Amino acid sequence: MKTILLIDDEESIRSVFGLALRHHGYRVIEAEAGDIGIQLARKYLPDLILTDISMPGADGQAVLQQIRQDPELSTKQVVMMTGQTHLVTPRKGMEAGADDFLVKPISMEALLNCVEARMKRAQVHWRVEDRILARLQTSLHSTLPHEFFTPLGGIIGLIEILRGGFKTFSSQEIEDMLNDLHKSALRLHRSLRNYLLILDLQSSPSEGAAVMTGWLETQRLRESLQTGVSDALRRHGREKDAVIELEESSVTATASDITLIAEELVDNACKFSSHGTEIKVHFSRDGVLTVTDLGRGMSTEEIEQIGAFQQFDRKKHEQQGLGLGLILVQKLIAKCGGRLMIESELTKGTRIKVIFLTEE
Repeated sequence: MKTILLIDDEESIRSVFGLALRHHGYRVIEAEAGDIGIQLARKYLPDLILTDISMPGADGQAVLQQIRQDPELSTKQVVMMTGQTHLVTPRKGMEAGADDFLVKPISMEALLNCVEARMKRAQVHWRVEDRILARLQTSLHSTLPHEFFTPLGGIIGLIEILRGGFKTFSSQEIEDMLNDLHKSALRLHRSLRNYLLILDLQSSPSEGAAVMTGWLETQRLRESLQTGVSDALRRHGREKDAVIELEESSVTATASDITLIAEELVDNACKFSSHGTEIKVHFSRDGVLTVTDLGRGMSTEEIEQIGAFQQFDRKKHEQQGLGLGLILVQKLIAKCGGRLMIESELTKGTRIKVIFLTEE
């Protein structure tokens, strides 16, 4: 049963809409204020959130902002409702991250049609139906990591939906699906790149011993570090969330190694922390790269089980690429003769340190 969170300060609206939605087979959770709605959203992780805009305390726009910044809720479908279009137009609502917009008075037909359309959209947003995923998992080699299946499944699922009835979708829905196809393709490309790099490093004759590649001086170190950090931030739409501090240093590593290590560590920090929270990247004089986030943290068991074929808490936290990214970092660090340290506490964030060899 699909769950809908209905946030509105008018009891009559909640009563009428809740009754209609329950009659059509939905589970409805009601909240009379925005702050209560956010708490219930984090508790129940609803499939769809219907929120009024004009409410005392946290209004609908504040609710939407918090939802889009929360890693657990950011992909949820959100429909904004208002009887005062001067507060926010449908266009501005969409630009702020809403998936749809209803203007009061809202007929039951309009409400149910909107909910049905949003539920249909949610089924193809970043995932594919179970039957397609099952077909993929049985047709490909069973040892391939899970990181491949979600983006590949998303690509196949979206293509099947477009082929099956693209004429029924609006131009905006088609554009959204094409954007999702592009993002899924990029995620699959990155996962394959990391996987092939890991295989290459595993088969290297020098595996287990440091490979001296020359010294990377501060200027090139800075450029490589900034490239990797920027690539990860851009992928998550968090360009303003990182602070980079680099002291004068010279380490044994290639520029591409530094870029990949920084990209994967910052990507991991983005997945474990909320949009708008700070990610600190610090490279010290003694060759220690530290990436710190303020997110949910990792348990001791998660840290111990880091590997190319592991993903943690997938039902609640969709951490795509986690295993491949960190195992690649481990391999690159070993090649450079360095070592990896992870310090993390649940709800208190994660600090990952990479210790390189230096000239000193």
